[in-house]
Amino acid sequence: MEKVIVDCSTGEQTVVPLTDEEIAELEAAAAKAEADRKAAEKEAADKAAARQAILDKLGLTAEEAAVLLG
Repeated sequence: MEKVIVDCSTGEQTVVPLTDEEIAELEAAAAKAEADRKAAEKEAADKAAARQAILDKLGLTAEEAAVLLG
């Protein structure tokens, strides 16, 4: 993996390889982003399931509830 360093005063671009530490930081950030994404998906699924459970108890469809609450 490489990174580009740009000298804004001259416009010169230098491509240098990432250090092991930088690669580890990128991998850790990617792993955290994936874990955050999965947690958000689970939370959304849990909310949808809870909402559906309430509708089932009331004997309503999602469309009927939207009409009543809209």
